[in-house]
Amino acid sequence: MRYRELANFIEKRMLMAHIYQPVMLMTLLKNKGTSSSTEIAKAILEYDLSQIEYYTQIVNNMVGKVLRKHGIVERNSQTYTLNDFDKLDHEQIDHLIHLCELRLGNYIKKRGMAIWEHRKTSAGYISGTLRYEVLKRAGFHCELCGVAADIRALEVDHINPRNFGGTDDLSNLQALCYSCNSMKRDKDSTDLHKVRESYSRQEKDCLFCHIPQKRILDENELAFGIRDAFPVTPGHCLIIPKRHTPSYFGLFRSELSACDYLLKDLILQIMKSDSSVSGFNIGMNSGEDAGQTIFHCHIHLIPRRKGDVAEPRGGVRHMIPGKGSY
Repeated sequence: MRYRELANFIEKRMLMAHIYQPVMLMTLLKNKGTSSSTEIAKAILEYDLSQIEYYTQIVNNMVGKVLRKHGIVERNSQTYTLNDFDKLDHEQIDHLIHLCELRLGNYIKKRGMAIWEHRKTSAGYISGTLRYEVLKRAGFHCELCGVAADIRALEVDHINPRNFGGTDDLSNLQALCYSCNSMKRDKDSTDLHKVRESYSRQEKDCLFCHIPQKRILDENELAFGIRDAFPVTPGHCLIIPKRHTPSYFGLFRSELSACDYLLKDLILQIMKSDSSVSGFNIGMNSGEDAGQTIFHCHIHLIPRRKGDVAEPRGGVRHMIPGKGSY
């Protein structure tokens, strides 16, 4: 490709969806036209400030703290100083670096890729297409703290981890920033273990804890959908978390996402199978005074059609007589 063609592509035709294309081209240009994918990846990493932020936290909250405790280094704001460095000669410095290299080499040889297990997005390969779908569904924001992808790098996380039997299905994946994902790995195994235990400790007399499989329309790792036994309108469905909990407000974030995923999926199924559906009421009854009769959280998905009531204006406000019209 000639100079003018390449310049025209860079200036006018190169889509800037991210930094990747210009960084790759710069790397190739600087390396006489040829670079390995690893070299290009390293060049991209130099621009990823979120990685620097991540390892800055490691330095300040972990390794720096340990070395300070041992009296090896001192910290002044964001600067670290090796104690008594001025008392070392060049030969001693070189020998100390060599000792560090030996310890580092032996550790890497012993542990291999397990060293970076905490930075992996999953215990195995997640395709680029599936990863994109997860990020797109999350609006390119962390589903826990809400930070945008251009501020902090996002990772694809298993809601129910693979080592707890979680699958690679889209419904079991979520977008988390590296910070939330790291904190989830530290804390959430306990929470998820309790969730799994609660599945086996379902309430004996709870109707929704014992739904026959044949009634289930759709399900994912943490929730399922069924037809309402006493439908308000044709197609009326219930989305029910698998874990027994009385209230919507007692659901974990992962369960909320699972229910939301099923809601959207069932809406598409209903719209596809019934062209007369032109709207939906979505909601739940939380507490006896709000009309709840089965105290296992469930979300109503009620299809609506033009003319199904004389005056639809007001929607859910009609739960209180006379308050629908305003």
